[in-house]
Amino acid sequence: MSYAVRPAEPADAPAVTDLLNQVDLIEIGRPETDLSTVEAEFKHPEVDLSQDSWLAFHGDRLVAYALVWDESNGERIDADHYVLPDHQEAGQQLFTALETRALARAHANGASQAVLHLHLNTEPTLDTELIRERGWSVVRRYHVLHRRVDPAEDGAPRVPAGVRLRVCADEADRERVHALYQATFAEHFDFQPRAYEQWLHDVDAEKLDWSLVWLVSTEEAGDVGFLLARDDREAMGWIRSVGVLREARAQGLGGLLLRHAFAAFAARGRDTVGLGVDTGNTTGAPGLYARQGMTVHYAVDTWETVLS
Repeated sequence: MSYAVRPAEPADAPAVTDLLNQVDLIEIGRPETDLSTVEAEFKHPEVDLSQDSWLAFHGDRLVAYALVWDESNGERIDADHYVLPDHQEAGQQLFTALETRALARAHANGASQAVLHLHLNTEPTLDTELIRERGWSVVRRYHVLHRRVDPAEDGAPRVPAGVRLRVCADEADRERVHALYQATFAEHFDFQPRAYEQWLHDVDAEKLDWSLVWLVSTEEAGDVGFLLARDDREAMGWIRSVGVLREARAQGLGGLLLRHAFAAFAARGRDTVGLGVDTGNTTGAPGLYARQGMTVHYAVDTWETVLS
């Protein structure tokens, strides 16, 4: 087959969303990609669509899409890649393009090599043997978890004495959430430090409903944890991140934040809430989520290659 390949443009976001939902339908059984997610990726400050994105067409049909971005300012480069099952050749063309661009970006940062990461469903539309042959291998696994919620059963939790739970109400609160995110995620696999303005872009702050972001504090230690959720996904309410400082763990604060989020989503009429977790997480997060009734929806692998 022959394919026409070109960079993406902002106007391509609906077509890319449709492609990703075709992939979702095959991989997880239903479409779960929203237009707002793709639009946020397209306007990411570390993405130049003219050089960092590729669309492959078979005739008029979009059959593959790839994107690279650089949050490290060093050797670590990230990529997205989606391809329909019958168009693996197009997928390989995009792999060649994204690998070349990733190495160029790492070199521009002064690095001698590019360490490139890509997230793929554990049963992807991509033929993974083809990328193993290119030197890619799995280095981590993540689970996307979900939980049913019901306003009759998921009411607002009781807040213990000496603990305060509040909504993120102003700029000072946003800065505090950012600081807590940096502190609580610093020990996580593949964490990249983010300045405040970069983090605001990452969470799509202009469109984020900040009433779904909460901080938890104690009388002794002040603000010690946060939960950032969003309600712009059609498939489910989504908890993007939740963290509690190491010194405040094992006090039930993470569970309190989760139950509060479940209650908020149930009150909004949602029936499902989801989040992602690193299965190798050493902070106890997988166990916490299981205790709160969350189960595996599907699994995602982090694939890595080192280019020089």
